Amino acid sequence: MLEALKKSLFPGRENEREVSSKPQALNADLHCHSVISDGTLTPTELAKRAHANGVELWSLTDHDEVRGQQEAALAAKALGLPYIPGVEISISWASETIHIVGLQINPDDAQLVEGLAKTRAGRAERAREMGEQLAAVGIEGAFEGAKYYAGNPELISRTHFARHLVETNHCDDVHEVFSRYLVPGKPGYVPMQWATLENALRWIIDSGGMAIVAHPGRYKLTELEMSTFLDQFRDLGGSGLEVVTGSHTLDQYRKYAKVAKRYGFKASRGSDFHGPEESRVDLGSLPPLPDSVIPVWQGW
Repeated sequence: MLEALKKSLFPGRENEREVSSKPQALNADLHCHSVISDGTLTPTELAKRAHANGVELWSLTDHDEVRGQQEAALAAKALGLPYIPGVEISISWASETIHIVGLQINPDDAQLVEGLAKTRAGRAERAREMGEQLAAVGIEGAFEGAKYYAGNPELISRTHFARHLVETNHCDDVHEVFSRYLVPGKPGYVPMQWATLENALRWIIDSGGMAIVAHPGRYKLTELEMSTFLDQFRDLGGSGLEVVTGSHTLDQYRKYAKVAKRYGFKASRGSDFHGPEESRVDLGSLPPLPDSVIPVWQGW
């Protein structure tokens, strides 16, 4: 199995780099963001950073957008870095926003591209409403300020507003922003109706991809709600769970490894890197997957 893994991920390079004897130990980073969504680096800059940090398998997973895929793939190829096409789709489920990562997608798939465009469609109007709410509490020009940070005008997000509020000294850091603004019950929060779970999984799977629940430890769901969600996710064809991610604690690594095993999900690993100044962990710096799980890359 190991030799097959080496040959599939590092064709012709078996003697160039030592690959761990355990597939779980592969330094894969399968979740990060570029300026195409809410990151601060271009796809090319991310590829270079991932390679420099020792990443052995990489994917760019911008929010609801695949326009950075070609640049990312070309940059990775130039560096000899194995690349997996990816996306992160926002869905609405039981009043909670949940993110589904799609890996091994076809970024040119018409149904996927159209579905993502519809998902993005409401972001601009939502951003204007966020700006109006912030203006009502004395923060003028927030919408225009957020646009400055948005490399893709179709994808103005709370992160872009947060960067503006820090830059204009309304808050000391992004953590303070999300304690005072842009969250439920605080100025600047505007709910959004995202894609449905069923649609998101259909777009991913029909394009040849694998659907994975991103950072499950972040969602404000009860144990019963999470179980119900994961049951639906599995029944609709979902097959992966992020276990080791920049959003999880050490205890959550262990918890979601057990969850993945219980549901028969493969386990994924990704930093959720957005930029050098505002991410908990850098590309390629996470610990390996636990030995008890089956990695998503096994069999690729």
